[in-house]
Amino acid sequence: MQIWKSVLTAALAAAVLAGGVACAPTQTRQSTGEVIDDSALTARVKAALINEPGVKSTAINVETFRGTVSLSGFVDSEEQAQKAITAAQKVGGVRSVKNDMRVKSAS
Repeated sequence: MQIWKSVLTAALAAAVLAGGVACAPTQTRQSTGEVIDDSALTARVKAALINEPGVKSTAINVETFRGTVSLSGFVDSEEQAQKAITAAQKVGGVRSVKNDMRVKSAS
């Protein structure tokens, strides 16, 4: 009986250790805490865009990875894109803003 307890304890310890390693962040994968932090940051940036006069926030997609915010979508002018970038940069916790927005053509 004691041997089975030792084997079971060792198996559980190995499973916990393997699970911890599998959840460890890498350069391309985030930890659970980072995902939660970035989700909250994305929500705060979206709110800042909604509150920014002259920015059509519904046309701008916001994604965050490790504090770097990517803005994409189509805007009416370069001025609108710059307002969105500035609004995102002002949000606490934003490390940098990547501009992937495109200005709609006038045609």
